[in-house]
Amino acid sequence: MLIIALLMFFLSFALLVLGLTAFSATADRPTLKLQDLGGGDAHFSVRSKAQGLRETSAFDKAAMVLRPLLTANMRRKLTRDLGIARVRISPESFFLIKITMFVIIIVLIPGMIPADKMVAAIIFTLVLSWFLPELWLRSKVNKAKEQLVKLLPDIVDLLGLCVSAGLDFMMALKWVVEKAPYNIVVEEMANLLQEISIGKPRRDALRDLAKKYELADLSTFTRTLIQADKMGTSVSEALTILSEDMRIARFRRGEAMALKAPLKMLVPLLFFIFPVVGILVGGPIFLDFMQGNPMTAPGVNKPA
Repeated sequence: MLIIALLMFFLSFALLVLGLTAFSATADRPTLKLQDLGGGDAHFSVRSKAQGLRETSAFDKAAMVLRPLLTANMRRKLTRDLGIARVRISPESFFLIKITMFVIIIVLIPGMIPADKMVAAIIFTLVLSWFLPELWLRSKVNKAKEQLVKLLPDIVDLLGLCVSAGLDFMMALKWVVEKAPYNIVVEEMANLLQEISIGKPRRDALRDLAKKYELADLSTFTRTLIQADKMGTSVSEALTILSEDMRIARFRRGEAMALKAPLKMLVPLLFFIFPVVGILVGGPIFLDFMQGNPMTAPGVNKPA
């Protein structure tokens, strides 16, 4: 038992040292921050090392201990999903939330679960603490994607109108970011404008935006702009055709959802509405049958 305790202490200390080393290595890097997306001019500022450290919470610092436990693919996927869901925490902090949930539930279990069911309770707690945050994050990601697909045709219309009015694509993008009502699509357009402004090629920025969400409509939008840039065709005409196609696709999705509605209503109809109607109709008949035999002729005396 003492050897196991010493091994756990050594492992914890090693993870702590590795986590703090990784945190100190990444803290020196300046990061770009997009400010004032709510309606004013979009301007960019570089946060210094000291400012970045002040904005890092104690929870994020503690979560850096878990950095060696996350693989590159896991960190990349969590970073993408957290960015789409607009959850302003690091992948390490999200992983620490899972561990904290597991520890809290484990501490509360002994007073509520019998000893013979402790192993099953621990396994259930482990599964719950791992998958519950994942389900919550997945629901927020799906909601963000649905909102983006819903609002993208309007932004494409605005870009097409700006380009038709004589602006080039970058000026039209800047006008949409500054003047359009703030939503998820405007935020992504602001991030796109920021990446292009700091020197990233437009085609690469558009490809990265499509890879981030992996949505058919957004991929079509970025592919259209890339093709127009390559072939030298009119961006205004391409955006107009694309906007019309997106609106038709949104109308088709609405029709598909309307056709699925009867099937979705079948389950509550069978299990909730039909039983109530059966009780209301058959209840009085059943009560009459229980109080007296309806098969007996009226006025006939029962045998003694």
